[in-house]
Amino acid sequence: MNPIEAQKRIEQLTHELNQHNHNYYVENNPTISDYEFDLLLKELHNLETQFPEFASDLSPTKRVGGDVTRKFETVVHRFPMLSLSNTYSEEEIIDWAQRLKKLASGPIEYVCELKYDGVAIGIRYVNGKFSRAVTRGDGTQGEDISANVKTIRTIPLSLKGDFPDDFEIRGEIFFPKANFEAMNRQREELGESVFANPRNSASGTLKSQDSKVVAERGLDCYLYGVYGDDLPMESHFESVRKAQEWGFKTPQEKNKYILKTSSIEGIMEFIHYWDRERYNLPFDIDGIVIKVNHYEQQADLGFTAKSPRWAIAYKFKAERVATILEEVTYQVGRTGAITPVANLKPVLLGGTVVKRASLHNADQIEKLNLYLGDEVFVEKGGEIIPKIVGVNEEPRKTDAEKVLFIEHCPECGSELHRREGEAQHYCTNDLVCPPQVKGRMEHFISRKAMNIDGLGAETIDLLYKKGLANSVADLYDLTFDQVVNLDRMADKSANNLIVGIKNSKIIPFERVLFALGIRFVGETVAKKLAFAFKNIDAIAKASYDELIAVDEIGEKIAIAVQQFFRDERAIQTIKRLKLAGLQFEIEEVSLDSNMLEGKTFVVSGVFSRFSRNEIKELIEKNGGKNVASISAKTSYVLAGENMGPAKLEKAGSLEIPIISEDDFISMISL
Repeated sequence: MNPIEAQKRIEQLTHELNQHNHNYYVENNPTISDYEFDLLLKELHNLETQFPEFASDLSPTKRVGGDVTRKFETVVHRFPMLSLSNTYSEEEIIDWAQRLKKLASGPIEYVCELKYDGVAIGIRYVNGKFSRAVTRGDGTQGEDISANVKTIRTIPLSLKGDFPDDFEIRGEIFFPKANFEAMNRQREELGESVFANPRNSASGTLKSQDSKVVAERGLDCYLYGVYGDDLPMESHFESVRKAQEWGFKTPQEKNKYILKTSSIEGIMEFIHYWDRERYNLPFDIDGIVIKVNHYEQQADLGFTAKSPRWAIAYKFKAERVATILEEVTYQVGRTGAITPVANLKPVLLGGTVVKRASLHNADQIEKLNLYLGDEVFVEKGGEIIPKIVGVNEEPRKTDAEKVLFIEHCPECGSELHRREGEAQHYCTNDLVCPPQVKGRMEHFISRKAMNIDGLGAETIDLLYKKGLANSVADLYDLTFDQVVNLDRMADKSANNLIVGIKNSKIIPFERVLFALGIRFVGETVAKKLAFAFKNIDAIAKASYDELIAVDEIGEKIAIAVQQFFRDERAIQTIKRLKLAGLQFEIEEVSLDSNMLEGKTFVVSGVFSRFSRNEIKELIEKNGGKNVASISAKTSYVLAGENMGPAKLEKAGSLEIPIISEDDFISMISL
């Protein structure tokens, strides 16, 4: 393909993929399969690697993240991001509306919207292209988190239709409940503390220095406020509709997320409806926002020192109910962590019947001073999982039994231990304890680890009960005859399972390392370790100092890695997996070619897979040339972490393509 054809195809693929992204994430109406989408994305990535001069910073391939930011730049808002005055009183909403009638000329229209419990964001678009995303901060200035926001797939990188040349749109980034729950489940499996609520987690995620982390967590966003000079729209409601036409995910009337009304009765109906229905939403809200619709009236009403007079927020009260604590049971996680669970007399809370609540750990039980039969107060609020927030001790019976944290594992009877400095107790009998044995295998086969088709939690349970699998290595000894005799296992399913196990042998080393289930070693950490040490034997022999020298590897992770490789059982499992043919080293990239002939590179920053000198050697071995400074003749700037801002600015001013370590490896591996 010549450069002209490549440029046209890149533009075509970019347009198609942006539209498919919009159909899937904003309209919830996909028109192609995930497989077809991935094929188009792969084609675009290959073309951008081959013809980097045509690759855009706003390409759909950038949605997966990868930029690393050491410090977020502070940006002054063009239009101040003021907070709204809040109230918990319907009477105050009525008073506010009546005051406005006296101050404003003509009849007033109001717009009622959901008050999303997330992180406020302002995003600037210039000539229809994503330019910059800034947090609220103190209202006058915030932080530039553009690299992270660009990974959120409901936020368009380029617009369609008739949009203003330069404007800002504001809204709220939030953590969908399903994604938040999935993340907490994964953290529990790794023996890590879970996050308290979606709002704080969204805020922390957006401040991550690695945009890949943001991309993986699945944040979402509703945008609803358009700001700019000489905008053609005359009202807030019209702006929201226009923004939808431009490609933004905005509140819509069809799902009742927004309402235009001329009456106080309409406002109250909206408040009452969502006070009942808010728990059925896939995200958290903590109230309702009411705004005067027409911009001219907003301007007449003006502002106080802290907030606009033309808008107010009604906040819902956190719902609390009383019920009876009937029993405390204990769950055993994959890492042996013991989690106490309060079993309650069923009670309606937030639109759902609650029967259980988390008690977290022994300290929480002691702090609450719980007795069986106690009347307890349960809240949901911003939490996904209900929690006990208090106890009514007055009706407690004199012979009530105090809740004492167990001393032995409820599954295998082993004595529990509490690690120094940790809140949770653990069952250390990991070789025999059923939930731990099965949990390790379930983690090993999961989608982000070995991704073994045809094998799920139910089949793992059957294999364990039949004595066919007690460790992950046993899976690679399974035969068709053994599997086909399992309950509800037909010939085709048995064959798919065996083929899935065989196919998993090509899964790359970094995912195998994650699949081993080393405590505190999640996907990102596994990748860092794999690229730093290149193979499993080097990681096993690594000293504490060598481990913590790797980016993002701290004391806790280093100690956990060393403890894992001191366990003879882990060593034997790895030996068996090696014999089975799994990947335990990084696949080396191709060398000695003329792929980079005529290309000059400036190498700057710190890299994860290679040292700077190693990268320079690769450039020369593949026909390229290293130069010390950036000029108009430079072909590429190969940027690692901590690249100097002066070089970054100069590369931008000269429009020199900036590529990452992964981009470079793809370039010489074609």
